[in-house]
Amino acid sequence: MFQFRPEWKERLVVTGPGGAFELDLPMGVLSAHLPSAVTWAETAPDWARDLWPVLHEELAQWCLDHGADLYVSHAATAIWL
Repeated sequence: MFQFRPEWKERLVVTGPGGAFELDLPMGVLSAHLPSAVTWAETAPDWARDLWPVLHEELAQWCLDHGADLYVSHAATAIWL
């Protein structure tokens, strides 16, 4: 459902069924930073609001496949494109 594309500015561009957004992807220690489910529900647009569990699962697998850590935090943000 989601596609992940690392960008040179330490960003991970995520494309979903209704749009796209960026997550932090620091390269010093390769890691993706996902907003918590609560933060996601408060800030995500309508098309993405209910997709956090799917995104979390798919992003966790992407991180595993690419040797990246996954951090879920209330402080993490998504930048909606």
